[in-house]
Amino acid sequence: MRANDCFRVSFFATVILLSAMLASAQDQNQAPQVSYLDASHSTVLLNVNGKQYIVDVAAQSVREKGASSAVAQSSSGQPPGGQSSAAATLFREHCAGCHGADGKGNHAKGTPDFTSQSVQSGFSDSQIAETIRKGKAGRMPAWSDKLSDAQIASLAAYIRTFSEGAARKSRYQTPDEAYRSGIYQPGDDVLVSLPTGRPLDRHGFYANFSHRFASDPAFTGPGKGGELFGLDSVSISSFGIRYGVTDNLSVAIWRSPSFVGRPIQMMAAYNLLDEHHEQPLNMAVRVSIEGQNNFEKSFTENIETIFSRTLFTHAQLYVVPTMSFNARRLVQDGLRSRQILDFPGIDTVSVGVGASVDIRPTVALVAEIIPTVHNGELLGIHRPAYSFGIQKKIWRHAFTLALSNSPGTTVSQRAATRATYGRPAGPDTPAGLFLGFDIMRQIH
Repeated sequence: MRANDCFRVSFFATVILLSAMLASAQDQNQAPQVSYLDASHSTVLLNVNGKQYIVDVAAQSVREKGASSAVAQSSSGQPPGGQSSAAATLFREHCAGCHGADGKGNHAKGTPDFTSQSVQSGFSDSQIAETIRKGKAGRMPAWSDKLSDAQIASLAAYIRTFSEGAARKSRYQTPDEAYRSGIYQPGDDVLVSLPTGRPLDRHGFYANFSHRFASDPAFTGPGKGGELFGLDSVSISSFGIRYGVTDNLSVAIWRSPSFVGRPIQMMAAYNLLDEHHEQPLNMAVRVSIEGQNNFEKSFTENIETIFSRTLFTHAQLYVVPTMSFNARRLVQDGLRSRQILDFPGIDTVSVGVGASVDIRPTVALVAEIIPTVHNGELLGIHRPAYSFGIQKKIWRHAFTLALSNSPGTTVSQRAATRATYGRPAGPDTPAGLFLGFDIMRQIH
């Protein structure tokens, strides 16, 4: 039996139970009488003790005949049960074929999921009404010549009920929801070091940790098994927090340790485009400033633009052009302030490219490469920074285990490699790859 058929059976059982309760409460012997009001058998007239009730199975509502509002809601708890039966009928007759009776859309037809917070937050009430009125060329017919302004307004309001309280829900989607929407959902704010541009929840609070075991290569040298492939060596451990000010604006602060100059980085980001809003790609802009020795000296300013696009539902491609002004060479510094060396600032341009591909609903392979296309040689960068690994995505968590040749995690340092960081400095070859991992947690 199909899910819809199962629901109808359960809904009719609820109606019959309601009828029996009404009859018993009034101590009447008259049995309920049922008749269909339309050929589709989706609307039923129920007579109980001289009163008539209209049962709209598609709208999942029960109301007394002649009343304008529903007196009972769906046993499934879906928002449509609390709205006007007339608007529900309009949606069922004109919209459900493409958008689904539950409003969750149809990936094959390219219709959005109205239960998604990301979708609902991307449109105003007037935009929804205007879309119904004018349609979309080649995708959705215009209804202005078939529906009155009052019907269009009620239909727009009804669409909002599919995600009542959307502003209070997380943007995070379960794997099933992400697949149904047809839009890829990255598990973390970064692939390894390259940003994904993932928008934050409004008033959401996130913590990020990164560890880079750059002192020893993972696979070259003696006794690597005994050293757990370099995990026994000193870690460059960084920590940061991010906060969603609005649905599109977020701020962040990040701190790396003394081994890479004690930089503190402060950042603001704004998401301009979102595929959930039926736009062709995702786009975010981030500006940041970082200062070494706990934001006391050697300041670097950065501007990034993050472009991403879903590929075949299970993958996403990223391109991140970045300009850094007064970037400093990445070297291994000491634990004291006087051991944090001063270097002249160099203006650089890098273009990071990355991808994330789900091999299971909650497991992704990630990879990135960050070539410095301008002035890299002045910072001792002769080969691009690159990383690849595997990422586990769990509800509001992500864990990424990767191999990398870049010890840095701030915007200006992530394009640097182990070639200048190692002591003594040497050629940057695949033999120098080391282990690292990232942890992300959405706290609120």
